Amino acid sequence: MTAPFLRKKLWSWLLIGVLILALLLGAAALGLSLWVWNSSRGYILSAEEAGALETMDAILVLGCGVRPDGSPSLMLRDRLDMGLQLYEAGAAPKLLMSGDHGSVGYDEVNAMKDYATGRGVPSEDVFQDHAGFSTYESMYRARDVFAAQRIIIVSQRYHLYRAVYDARALGLDAWGVAAEDIAYTGQFLREIREILARDKDFFYCVFQPLPTYLGEVIPVSGDGNLTAG
Repeated sequence: MTAPFLRKKLWSWLLIGVLILALLLGAAALGLSLWVWNSSRGYILSAEEAGALETMDAILVLGCGVRPDGSPSLMLRDRLDMGLQLYEAGAAPKLLMSGDHGSVGYDEVNAMKDYATGRGVPSEDVFQDHAGFSTYESMYRARDVFAAQRIIIVSQRYHLYRAVYDARALGLDAWGVAAEDIAYTGQFLREIREILARDKDFFYCVFQPLPTYLGEVIPVSGDGNLTAG
């Protein structure tokens, strides 16, 4: 065999090996994502079903983008509307707004609280988690900072499977209610990214690293004004 032929053969086998590895990694990623989805889908309820749950500690609304003027984005507003619907129906006595307030110039949680109090929710019933930098961290802090044990989580359905999975893996009695499902801009890419996010959180829930911040315990059964900031 000539040297050029051997090189061509080697590159062919190398390409095949890379393709096989990529397929195996893709199958593993999809498999873990399906595991997370299947493990939590039985805990996704309608608003009416969630309203029938007994002695829930709080409704945890997960933050997402805010507009440049500081008002909630459409996706966040839909989450807040569902959280408020559950609160007004008596599903839980407190709202826990968990999101990113990692800098002065970006603040999800105050936008969320302002929206709720603007709808008539007493300020003391709205708790703010300023360090909910990820879904996993929001669940960890709900347990360890806000001393919640039984929660109703609100987000869009595609995200809710992971949120409920994280919460239950951390020992919370957690249920999920989906915000209104509409065709948000860029939703296809979110669905693709969510596969990898579920894989990441699967391993987070196995090893359970500490969140970025913990801090003193502020029980969600108390006064939400203590979390203002």
